[in-house]
Amino acid sequence: MTAALRRIQLGNALAAFGNGFTVPFLFVYVSRVRELGDGTAGAVLAAFAAAALVVLPFTGRVIDRSGPLVMVVIGAVAAASGALGFGLSTSAPAVLAASAVMGAGIAVLQPALATMIVWCSSQGSRSRAFATQFFLNNLGLGVGGLLGGMLVDESDPASFTMLFAIEAVMFLVLLAVLMTVRVARPAEAATADSPGAARGSGWGVLLRDRSMVLLCVLGFVIFFACYGQFESGLSAYAVEVTRISTATLGTALAANTAMIVVAQFVVLRLVEKRRRSRVVALVGVIWTVAWLAAGASGLVEGAQAVATTLLITTYALFGFGETMLAPTVAPMVADLAPARFVGQYNSAFALVKQLALAIGPAVGGAIAAAGAWSTYIGLLVLCCLGVAVLALVLGRRLPQSVDRPGSVVVARGGAVPEAEAAAGAEQPVSGPGTGERMPSAV
Repeated sequence: MTAALRRIQLGNALAAFGNGFTVPFLFVYVSRVRELGDGTAGAVLAAFAAAALVVLPFTGRVIDRSGPLVMVVIGAVAAASGALGFGLSTSAPAVLAASAVMGAGIAVLQPALATMIVWCSSQGSRSRAFATQFFLNNLGLGVGGLLGGMLVDESDPASFTMLFAIEAVMFLVLLAVLMTVRVARPAEAATADSPGAARGSGWGVLLRDRSMVLLCVLGFVIFFACYGQFESGLSAYAVEVTRISTATLGTALAANTAMIVVAQFVVLRLVEKRRRSRVVALVGVIWTVAWLAAGASGLVEGAQAVATTLLITTYALFGFGETMLAPTVAPMVADLAPARFVGQYNSAFALVKQLALAIGPAVGGAIAAAGAWSTYIGLLVLCCLGVAVLALVLGRRLPQSVDRPGSVVVARGGAVPEAEAAAGAEQPVSGPGTGERMPSAV
């Protein structure tokens, strides 16, 4: 890992640590501590998502034209301001405004950080870089949430103000760390920006890229079927159907985080040289099993321990699948992107993620309110099977260098299949301009 990439990962981990102090308590803080009601608390979460949907369509263009650091500054300042505003707000309009500002700030930070990671990594090291980011995000959120739970007191609003102040400081620390990073625009992007290069709108290029469009559809289903259900349908199912306590639900969430922290780099070694599309397809199968386990937990009668174990297993299986997605999906977005549109591609995928995270809880909550739990489990099982099918279809369209970057060797003349490289290595190569081998980027 380069010095620049280490700093990016450090800043990202510190921001996640600060975010962990408040994320588990947002709903309780608005609804009970500030006594603004469940309706306002729900509106706050909606405003958070809506702000992201507003800013993300424009974020990629700014990143590609002016570099990711511009959006890091805007995003970190907005997120810090929103977090501090949250802690000081006592009325519904104020807390909604703070939510929108914070949501917009965090939304633009995501593609900016992803672009910085792309610029600081090679195609061969990108899977490990994104896996490390995911690992540190979850570790930071987990540790921050644990410490926040120890410091907070529902009867003392000032304790919540302190948590939001810590979060605001961490966003500013992220900014301070990233301001020391000097990230050069890749040579390919500089060439693409030359006067003689072909021009086109980032959105136009993306929408004509059928592989990227299919990857976005796949991403929507992934985030809808997993992340979009954690705080809505799945939690409601666990409490109302499986009949576990809220404390046990916390244990299930901890099992999810623990699986990610323990398994991430073990899984990375197993998958980083395999076809990414097939790894994602396997995630679909694993999550299908997870949802079936959740469904079974609601059918067990007279054996609460078995039902509870099945539900905790569901959360752990989701975590295992997430460790497989971290080194595959984000690197595929980066490797599909033309050099001068990396920011646009990352922003578009972040937009798809936010759409899924907005629609997923709404659908899950509506089905939960209707009590149609068989329909709920059936829908999510079909979605996960859809993930497997879509991933296999995508794999047929992806270039070998994107689907299985471990199988190529970077040469001056371009990417060369691993087998060909091995055969060619026995032949002497001499003279300028003959495409002599460069060290493998894998």
